[in-house]
Amino acid sequence: MSEFLVYLQLGYQHITDLNGYDHILFVVALCAIYRITDWKRVLYLVTAFTVGHSVTLALAALNVIEFDSRLIEFLIPVTIIITCFSNLFHKSSDSVLNPEEFSRIRYFIAMMFGLIHGMGFSSYLKSLLGKDQSIILQLLAFNIGLEFGQLIIVGITMATSFLVLDGFKIRKHTWNLLLSAFVAGVAFKLMTEKWYF
Repeated sequence: MSEFLVYLQLGYQHITDLNGYDHILFVVALCAIYRITDWKRVLYLVTAFTVGHSVTLALAALNVIEFDSRLIEFLIPVTIIITCFSNLFHKSSDSVLNPEEFSRIRYFIAMMFGLIHGMGFSSYLKSLLGKDQSIILQLLAFNIGLEFGQLIIVGITMATSFLVLDGFKIRKHTWNLLLSAFVAGVAFKLMTEKWYF
């Protein structure tokens, strides 16, 4: 197997690893407010997250930036909780923000939180990288693997939402609250386990 495929597989396995479910929770939280017909918005949102984490993943893996990994492990569940909280302001009968304004804010938040998650990914990647002169190909393959894994998580989340909303006729607002509350609860437990201060 080529080195590119090895790192592609490592990226995919890292994002889909159930033992490191914090990143899965974040992707689920991003998708909680959408229907399957909103797939374009979800694709843009996940791409914004990918852009963010790709930047810091590359910078950290290339030793351009340094950070306290304990702080990052604490901040990752914080980003999940904030995302779940922002889901409460999604357009509904009592919407606070109009859809366009909400989308712009949400894309920006996803990209900013991607920066934090990229630092979390980098700790794992740095332990795998060799001492090669150039690690660009390895970084690219790892990022593509991460993105592919994220899209699978998105697909499962959106299919589940379709089943709940259209199959069981649960109201979208109710499903958003239930899913966001569940994800936030798990993230809160993670946050207390990683308490930094």
